[in-house]
Amino acid sequence: MKLSSSVFNQPAEEEGEKKTLNSELWHACAGPLVSLPPVGSRVVYFPQGHSEQVAASTNREADAHIPNYPNLPPQLICQLHNVTMHADAETDEVYAQMTLQPLSPQEQKDLYLLPAELGAPSKQPTNYFCKTLTASDTSTHGGFSVPRRAAEKVFPPLDYSQQPPAQELIARDLHDNEWKFRHIFRG
Repeated sequence: MKLSSSVFNQPAEEEGEKKTLNSELWHACAGPLVSLPPVGSRVVYFPQGHSEQVAASTNREADAHIPNYPNLPPQLICQLHNVTMHADAETDEVYAQMTLQPLSPQEQKDLYLLPAELGAPSKQPTNYFCKTLTASDTSTHGGFSVPRRAAEKVFPPLDYSQQPPAQELIARDLHDNEWKFRHIFRG
C-alpha cells in the first residue's frame, strides 16, 4: 500500500458508480519512468510486442496459441481514444488499458508525431513513501515505524499538546479500501 497526503480523507464514491483509480497513486505505483500519452494523441502500436506480452503474461510460448497475422504490418500508427488505469486485485500490479484506432493510409501520409504526443512526464507525487504492510502492522498490538522525515513530509502535522503526540490517519489503497492508522510520535 502507498500512503500519500492527497489520499487522506477522500470521500468514497457512491455505490453503483464505476470506481476510478486515483491517478496520483497509480503513477506512484507505476514508477517515475512511466508516462501515459494523452487521449487524442497518435501512438505507434507494435502487434508483435503485444502478442509476446500476452504470451508472457499467460505463461504461454509466443508461437503456441497466439494467432499469426502475416499481412499485419510490424507497427501501426493509431489514434488513442481512451486510457483506463487498472490495478490487479491480487498483486497490486498496475497497468493501463488503451483503446486505439488505426489510422487510414491517407491519414498516415498526412501526419507526423509531435513531441507533445510522445507522452507527458509521469504524474508521480512528490510527497509519498512506500511501506509494505505485514499482518503485524494491522493488528491491535502491532505497529510499524515510519521514518521521521517521511512522516513530517507526508502526514498532517501532529498536535504536540497531546501526550504522546498522536492522530488518526485514514488512507485509501489502489482498490479504494480504507485503512485506519494511529500515528504516534515516539522519541
